[in-house]
Formats: sequence, C-alpha cells, structure tokens
Amino acid sequence: MMVGKAVEDIDLQMPHDVYPQNKDGPTFKAYLVIIVRNEKGDIVKIHKQWSHSPTSNFIGLMLPVNWYVNNNSNWTIKNTGGSSYGYNSNCNSGANCMFYPGSEDNCSTYLYMIQVGSGQQSNPYNSYSLAAPIANGSGTGQLLYGALSVSQTPTTSGSSAYFIISQTLNNQSGGTVVITEVGIILNMGIWNRSSSSCGSVGYVLVWYDVLSSSISVSNGGSITIYYTFTVNP
Repeated sequence: MMVGKAVEDIDLQMPHDVYPQNKDGPTFKAYLVIIVRNEKGDIVKIHKQWSHSPTSNFIGLMLPVNWYVNNNSNWTIKNTGGSSYGYNSNCNSGANCMFYPGSEDNCSTYLYMIQVGSGQQSNPYNSYSLAAPIANGSGTGQLLYGALSVSQTPTTSGSSAYFIISQTLNNQSGGTVVITEVGIILNMGIWNRSSSSCGSVGYVLVWYDVLSSSISVSNGGSITIYYTFTVNP
C-alpha cells in the first residue's frame, strides 16, 4: 500500500471508459451567450464565452449534507446587500436550511433574475453582488428587465443534457448603456426547524462573469442573455 507523498507522485489518469466520448476532462460546461439588437430589432452582435464563475454562495448551496454534519458548521451566505446568514443543508439540525420551492409554508428559493452591470471584479468567488449593477428602469443608464425564462425540463441529445436560463433587457434610457459584467441571482428563503419559521435571506448572487469584451446597447435596442448549463457536452 502506498501512502503519503508517494501517492502524490503518481501520474494518475482516469480510465477512458469512465468518461463519455473518451474525454479526459470535465463533463460539465456552462456557456454565456448575449444577442444584441438595435432599435430596429436587427442583430448587431453575438457574444459568446465560457462561463466558469460560481460564487462562494453557490458552493455552499451545493455542498452535501455530510459536509455540514462532519464539520458541525454552517456556511455563510451573503446577500447582495452585504448581510450574512448562517446556512446549513442539514435541516434535522434545526439550523437554517433550504427547501424546494412551494414546500414548508412556501419558504421558497427560486431563480430571480440575470443581472447586468457596468463594473468588474477580479475574484468572482468572493463576489456577493455585481460591482456596479444596472438598475431596472428607463432612466439614464438603466435597462428594462424582462421576465426570466428557465427551462422546465432539461433537453437531452444523445449523451448530453442541458438547460437554459434566459432574460431580455431593453434600453429605453435615451442613451447607450455599456455592459461589462453579468450575474445570476436567487431570491432565497430559509427554514428553521427548531422555531418552525421561515426567514428571507433576500437576493443572493450565485454565478458571476466578467465579459471578455464590453457590450454596448443603443437606445431603443435590446439584449437577450442565455446561460446554458450542459452535462457531457
């Protein structure tokens, strides 16, 4: 049996048959696509980049119950206003946990919006809000946010499966609006079993991207943002 440093020295490669399509790499990818239209509705730009920036909030929500049990610890969730909440997916502990939408007195957590901004941050993991969020409205520097659209079920194609989150934003501000950052935000509720009560964490940034090149939206124009999350791409 080899232990310690000897294990670290092994040039280990997973067998090819554990990956789909003989891929020696991750089988999950996320894409960010933004379609830009002018005031006539004509497509003037299509922006596409890899999306690879889950935040600390996202990591905490994805950790298995065993992590919380074994570490006897909560994860700190920080909302877009900077307020912190202790989160624990082990609901039996009586701590603040999250349920699927519509359960436990409607103590819901759901996808709220794709938000855009005009700033940028170098460490997406620590981001809890956009650097310079663009507000919803028709005032100077603002954009009108349409309804968020989420795939009801994943789409399958061969060995691949994916779902899409999308949203359209319109510019009625009277001038050009420049976008440099994008994020996915939840509206998060938490349930405390000990007190049998539901509380609101508020808006929580779970995914954040700085654009590889800025996007200008002319007055009267619009953008449609697509986040595609794919397994076995």
